[in-house]
Amino acid sequence: MKVKVFDESHEKDLEASINDFLSDLEGEVIDIKYQVSVSLFSEEQIYCFSAMVIYLPK
Repeated sequence: MKVKVFDESHEKDLEASINDFLSDLEGEVIDIKYQVSVSLFSEEQIYCFSAMVIYLPK
């Protein structure tokens, strides 16, 4: 069993990264964990979109 972690500042970038990974994956996806965090820096909101793909390689 292996894991791959993704971290992006936009949800569409995270979606693209995961889809690229899955399209090349030779194995079985066990689970995908998804998380969003938000922080404030002065007047700016900073978002972090992350995911962990747990999979079994062939």
